[in-house]
Amino acid sequence: MLSTAVLSVTAIYFTITWLILPVFKYFHDPKGLRKYPNHSFLSGITDIPYCYLSARGFRSRDLTKLHEKSAILRIGPNSLSFSGTDAIRDIYGHSTSCVKDLKYSITAGTHPNLFDVVDKPNHAVKRKRLSAAFAIKNLELWEFKVARTTERLLAAFDKLCTEPLSGDSVPEPSDLTVNFNLWVNLFTIEAINSIALSSDLGILEKGNDLVTAQRMDGTTYQARYRISQNQAAYATSHFVWDYNNFQLFVRLSKLFPQWRKVWKTAEPFKDIIHHQAVTRLERYNKGEHLDDFFTALMDDKTGKPHNSEWGEIIGEIAAIIDAGADTTAIALTQILELLIRHPQHLATLREEVDSVLSPDDIVAPYGKVKYLPFLRACIDEALRIIPPTSAGLPRRTPPEGARILGEWIPGDTSVSMTIYTAHHDPNVFPNPDEFQPHRWMDVEERKRMEPYFIPFSTGARGCIGRNISYLEQTVVLASLVHRYEFALASPEWKLQRFEAFNLLMGDMPIKLWKREIPA
Repeated sequence: MLSTAVLSVTAIYFTITWLILPVFKYFHDPKGLRKYPNHSFLSGITDIPYCYLSARGFRSRDLTKLHEKSAILRIGPNSLSFSGTDAIRDIYGHSTSCVKDLKYSITAGTHPNLFDVVDKPNHAVKRKRLSAAFAIKNLELWEFKVARTTERLLAAFDKLCTEPLSGDSVPEPSDLTVNFNLWVNLFTIEAINSIALSSDLGILEKGNDLVTAQRMDGTTYQARYRISQNQAAYATSHFVWDYNNFQLFVRLSKLFPQWRKVWKTAEPFKDIIHHQAVTRLERYNKGEHLDDFFTALMDDKTGKPHNSEWGEIIGEIAAIIDAGADTTAIALTQILELLIRHPQHLATLREEVDSVLSPDDIVAPYGKVKYLPFLRACIDEALRIIPPTSAGLPRRTPPEGARILGEWIPGDTSVSMTIYTAHHDPNVFPNPDEFQPHRWMDVEERKRMEPYFIPFSTGARGCIGRNISYLEQTVVLASLVHRYEFALASPEWKLQRFEAFNLLMGDMPIKLWKREIPA
């Protein structure tokens, strides 16, 4: 009898909460959002359709297609998506009144980091403290860390080289010795941990992502860095878009065996970060003077301690080694695939790189290649056509509201524009689906496009690590095209992607062999 009553009360609660109130709010329409087209039939009533769109795997591309019918789409009861490029300035520009949306508070730890802190003054303090560490001048002092890590990557690749491909034939399956996405991700993990924490994980020598994780009680175990990182993003990205019900959806998902496995696989990532942080702290306490991101967290330029809470320090470390490894690996994977599929551009790039490197250069010195225009054009065009972070980074209008695309949007409304949409506007980027590095070679044309080229977002919340990414991409790509030839499994092979917060990339098996470098 009691169980029947409990079920009845539960049913009434969910009927009121999930059906009656949302429908009432939709027709009452206190913010006047009903005038905007829905991306889905139920978007004005519930966020679940947007969660479903995310689960399909490439919501930014799908939204871009939907925006062909309207510059403003309602993607949730309190959420709007924009497609006009003027919205970039309105939502993300330096003068915007919008702040980071609730998504960042929901997914933040106990101590918000630079990337997910919502409060503008707090963000300004954090950014000022850390910006010096990411300045171009300082990064070039850390070039040796990228060069050393690149040398280790090439040493691994040398051992996996095969005989040259004969003619235009398709590689034998046994010759597909390199899963490029795996290896370049191992590289970026090592590189960012070296830059941030002066650590060496040894994963490029092992050829896998197995590292030490450490629980809060001090016990350690072996865990998969890359896999746990990706699974954490994969799981959270399915459910977070319904802010009110995120925790409920997470709990419900764990009732299903396949989702329990996903969450369990994701768990070690926080312990991996914890181990990296406490290991570096031990070296700091022993008096090791190391030039890295951790030192900038602990002390100012004069060596005076910041006296930050340990939770805040771990939060900042987590942010930089998470984002720093992820996005650059995605970018390098995609640019190599695009170049292999466009041999005319690969040939042009090789000619440019060969003109400044000698046959004896193994790792491309940054000083020799950093100003090569076609190299930068290839990197930027790959970042444009499929941005590693393609998503619309959600922002929230201030209580008094804000004007976006000429429309007055009421206060406390979630607003966003996907980076993918901005990069595929044909009015800015003609033939936007085509890989055309030469579009960046004309100085005036580059100036016209750059305000709408936002792979690292823009404004005060733009990615502080963009210079690290460009440094790594420049050195690695120049080194690879100078030293090796490549072939995909077949012309029909496709690179698989899933859009979580950033793109999660599938395997990329390639055949690799050494070039005959002209003297």
